Amino acid sequence: MLALLLILGLSHSAVAEQRPNILWLSAEDISPHLGCYGDPHAITPFLDSLAEDGIRYANAFTTAGVCAPNRSGIITGMYQTSLGTHHMRCQAKLPSHIKPFTTYLRKAGYFCTNNSKTDYQFSLPKDAWDISSGKAHWKDRPNDNMPFFAVFNFVGCHESGIANTNKYQSVTRDLTPEQRQDPSKLTTFPPYYARTPAALDDWKRNYELITALDDWCKDHVEQLKSAGLYENTIIFFWSDHGVGLPRAKRWLYDSGTHIPLIVHVPEQFKHLANNEPGSVTDRLVSSIDLGPTVLNLGGIKCPAYMQGRAFLGARQPAKRTYVYGARDRMDERYDIIRMVRDKQFKYIRNYEPLKTYYQYMNTPEKGATMKDLRMLHDAGELSGHPEYYFSKTKPVEELYDTENDPHEINNLAGLKEHQATLSRMRRVHIQWVQDTKDLGLIAEPILLERQAKLGNQYDILRKTADTTLVQRIGETALLASEGEKALSKLAKALDDKDAAVRYWAATGLGNIGRPAANLAVRLSDMLQTEPSSVVRTAVARALCRFGKPDAALPTLVEELHNGEQWERLHAAIVLDQIDHQAKPAIKEMHHALKPRTDLYANGKYVVRVINRALNQLESTSRIVP
Repeated sequence: MLALLLILGLSHSAVAEQRPNILWLSAEDISPHLGCYGDPHAITPFLDSLAEDGIRYANAFTTAGVCAPNRSGIITGMYQTSLGTHHMRCQAKLPSHIKPFTTYLRKAGYFCTNNSKTDYQFSLPKDAWDISSGKAHWKDRPNDNMPFFAVFNFVGCHESGIANTNKYQSVTRDLTPEQRQDPSKLTTFPPYYARTPAALDDWKRNYELITALDDWCKDHVEQLKSAGLYENTIIFFWSDHGVGLPRAKRWLYDSGTHIPLIVHVPEQFKHLANNEPGSVTDRLVSSIDLGPTVLNLGGIKCPAYMQGRAFLGARQPAKRTYVYGARDRMDERYDIIRMVRDKQFKYIRNYEPLKTYYQYMNTPEKGATMKDLRMLHDAGELSGHPEYYFSKTKPVEELYDTENDPHEINNLAGLKEHQATLSRMRRVHIQWVQDTKDLGLIAEPILLERQAKLGNQYDILRKTADTTLVQRIGETALLASEGEKALSKLAKALDDKDAAVRYWAATGLGNIGRPAANLAVRLSDMLQTEPSSVVRTAVARALCRFGKPDAALPTLVEELHNGEQWERLHAAIVLDQIDHQAKPAIKEMHHALKPRTDLYANGKYVVRVINRALNQLESTSRIVP
């Protein structure tokens, strides 16, 4: 019996040794500004050496240009728009069968630690990590034969490290003079920024923060080597999205979604890799593929519900032809945008084209680059590409040749020679919306109302008896930006049985404006009969666009005062959009700023939008409640 137990113990130890340890070194808010990616200014010797001995992915992209929605997708292997985690600073609920991928790792015997960022936008299940804290470390595993999956996250290069001088100085304090940058010599400065001293300094700070990150990564790998674990640990280095500057972070251009991804695979596990050490692959990788890849490397079958695809390991699905991205509410502003990309072309669909690119948002406006852009625009001193992003409207569709136009500033959507590509990418986008059951096309108040009934948002479009609902929502959302030619279909959709469809119908009629004004009486009647608050707000907006604010303002004020939090935000945004038409409601808007006992995180978003609207209406300094 003792001999048998010894044999079994040795066998278990051998199996454990055959499974790789896996280390994630994750960064925040950086694009591929690394030497190994060809950046002429980057000082990143360690990450460059890691790429020389590993695999560098040239086409790795995130599903969002901002952290929390993207991180929810990384930990679940799911699109944020399928889970209901797509709005920045929301709190969704997962259905019981969807777990963080680390739950499956732990069940298979892996010791899983996270140091320390979560930010998943849902309550973290207790079985997700063995340890998740600022002290979590693979060194804490109970025995040396236990394989580990460990995450360490570098916060120093977050956008706050650029915007906040104290943080920047703290993160970069150990850099040598040779590791510093001369902002005047940075030839990679983007053409969509104003070339001001402050903006150039922001660009300089970005490089120096990345150099500090490089040293941090080196330290973590040295710890592996010191413990004798380097040769049986697969190392991933990646970022959660692009650089923390305007028109990058929060956006779906490559500046916001193209990330560095380097994977080092030791010799004994090279059979799990698709490429030789030191190679570069143009394989398309999405951020939701990271979790399934780790499961596959650990010999664990991925759950069928996961939308991510493993790109390393013994069993791999087909390679991607496209990657996808989504932008939804960013703090206090909604802007529904979708993206699909292949290796050359990028397609963007703006579902709310009547909104400017640079809607005023509290957080990004704090940065020096954005301050200079706003100041120069307001003074009439901005032109060219930097001025373009202050256009009052956006094109419905954007198409870019990313090989020949890496900054994505030449929109090809209107050119005859690119119509075949535009049509193909549009079809792929529409199919993705349908297949993934895109919850971002349902107004947030409606989502929360249905989540309260179902227990989660994932099931809203999956456990419905309305078999054509997904199709109707998607089609009506597209019609909403099609202009006058869609008028009759939008008018018909006002009678749809589902509020999510009626919302887009009313929004589309408002987008058309005065040419749809013959429907004003019908819409005025809807204000009295429509049961959905957010649809009533969309109807009121349409009436304002028809030139009939008197009929709309009482409804907007009512929703602003008495709606739920996100309903109030929708009403506040419309009041901000309609400019001088909102003047009769100034007193009521001031009243809405008074403290309420039910205000929480999104309550401050309502305050921000109202303050901004009042600032514009009264032409005074911003009002602080």
